[in-house]
Amino acid sequence: MPLLAPFKTSYGEMDIKHLCIVKLASEDGIEGYGELDAFEFPWYTEETTETAGLIIKDYLLPLLKGVDLQNPNQVNTLFKVFRGNEMAKAAVETAVWDMFAQVANQPLATFVGGSISNIDVGVSIGIQESPTILVSIVRKYVSEGYSRVKLKIKPGFDVEWVKQVRAAFPKLNLMVDANSAYTRADIETLKQLDKYDLAMIEQPFGPTDFVNHAWLQRQIATPICLDENIRSLEDAKQAFELKSAKAINLKIARVGGLAEAIKIAEFCAENNILVWCGGMYEAGIGRAHNIALASRAEFTFPGDISASNRYFHQDIIQNEIIIDNGKIATPANIGIGVTVDQPVLEGYCTKREVIVLD
Repeated sequence: MPLLAPFKTSYGEMDIKHLCIVKLASEDGIEGYGELDAFEFPWYTEETTETAGLIIKDYLLPLLKGVDLQNPNQVNTLFKVFRGNEMAKAAVETAVWDMFAQVANQPLATFVGGSISNIDVGVSIGIQESPTILVSIVRKYVSEGYSRVKLKIKPGFDVEWVKQVRAAFPKLNLMVDANSAYTRADIETLKQLDKYDLAMIEQPFGPTDFVNHAWLQRQIATPICLDENIRSLEDAKQAFELKSAKAINLKIARVGGLAEAIKIAEFCAENNILVWCGGMYEAGIGRAHNIALASRAEFTFPGDISASNRYFHQDIIQNEIIIDNGKIATPANIGIGVTVDQPVLEGYCTKREVIVLD
């Protein structure tokens, strides 16, 4: 799916999002949808669209053969026999959750314990060539009602960019995301960010680091948020014990699915860790799953759940997700709550495989 405009982070620049859509069908005719959100290149995690697709086909789907699932949490347990590959697992697991919500005749949000009918949402803005350009883009999204803005940063594209945005929007709920672009040597730069009343600094250090994040958190007042290194409940517990962060960006795809995401959200609420729902530039299916998760009471901070028209020329769902006064309404239809636009999906499709588990 081509993006409306290239999106630049410290990893690189992306102008097309490669997706794999998983549709599961039961013997009773129930169909559930999941979305594989791995990127084309292994820059966010080790997974790619191609490698995760192979894991789904050759390892995960065969595990479901002959299994009489009584609840969707069983899938999380079933898939733990294989290490890692969280995004591949999430693509299948979320489709199972969709099916079970339909069987229960409930919206997925209700089925996962959600109670928020209108979700506050934020927007993530990629690295821009100049502070002036960035301010104009922020102004556009603020006018559209987004209640929180996240700025991607990297060395050389940080303090002055944040300074000018803050000067233009003194009261804006503002945060930055480094995507692991900094090291201990950048401590003075990171300390400078402390003066701009940021909601948080997301993932300044490496994707497996907890110690350096704890070291930095002791030296700045701005809360640190962890993203890439939280792949399981155990990771969240480690971050808590080491005091590595005060917030967690929780992404369904990164933690292997909804079951693990719910466990992490509950742990965060119990231990006074701010938790919010992150995004992976999802199409409408993945976005619908994010909305369901973010409707739970633990999510009190606006997440990266933008409107359908934020990234793509045309989404793959009929009832596109829209922003109204900085909020997204939780779908009331059963299952994920959105209808896949089959002609649009077919138009984007480059490859199709049918796997029968008999």
